[in-house]
Amino acid sequence: MSVSPAEFNAFREFLEKKSGIVLGDNKQYLVTSRLKKLQEEHGIKSLTELMTRMQAQPRGLLQEQVVDAMTTNETLWFRDTFPFDIMKNKVLPELLKKQPGQRLRIWSAACSSGQEPYSLSMTVDEYDRANLGQGKAAVQIVATDLSPSMLQACKEGEYDSLAIARGLSPERLDTYFDKTPANTWKVKQAIKSRIEFRLMNLLDSYAGLGKFDVVFCRNVLIYFSPEAKKDILMRIHATLKPGGYLILGASEALNGLPELYSMVQCSPGIIYQAK
Repeated sequence: MSVSPAEFNAFREFLEKKSGIVLGDNKQYLVTSRLKKLQEEHGIKSLTELMTRMQAQPRGLLQEQVVDAMTTNETLWFRDTFPFDIMKNKVLPELLKKQPGQRLRIWSAACSSGQEPYSLSMTVDEYDRANLGQGKAAVQIVATDLSPSMLQACKEGEYDSLAIARGLSPERLDTYFDKTPANTWKVKQAIKSRIEFRLMNLLDSYAGLGKFDVVFCRNVLIYFSPEAKKDILMRIHATLKPGGYLILGASEALNGLPELYSMVQCSPGIIYQAK
């Protein structure tokens, strides 16, 4: 399927409006490769025909499927390692000491297929196991994504061997998963029970989320325009309790907003503390 400049521009305007994702110039190949299967399933011959069908059903399944296809859902268990080590060795002990007896709340924004919130829940369990004399840490993890199909997969918490191989150690697999008759692996209920999955677009209001001690917003802001990125970071700050932490992706940096966040060097890794 060839894509004309006019078709591409119309499509990327639609995608940015719906999801905040900004497609750079000369990304036609990305559109054709990611939408090829979907177009074949629906018998759609061109991007113009796809746009016409979506406009005829503005809240229909096709729009959801298109946004799903264009959203990067590749992820890893314990991605980059250091954010989870920082959680276990610095953030959890510090916040639990500061707020004894209170429940900590963590937001995993744009949680994709669930590896990040489940990795966070495993991290909390590992902290508990290393500090048996303190009693269990009361932690709630709220995981959000704009894709209904991704969230459904998250809630099921069932992964094939290919997904399991992406960053999960044999020890954690044995401890936190049950093997199914279908030769897949299912997250144990004790790990699931800390997590609440919610449908949410980062462009929408955060008013219903409440306040958080920690926000993980990793490897997603790179897809937004500078204006949208700044707006999201300002609104994330409004969800953080004073002294709470924002954790970005390894290749992301918080440029600007010094009035809202302080940089904290963790060696390795950098996190940001809400002022």
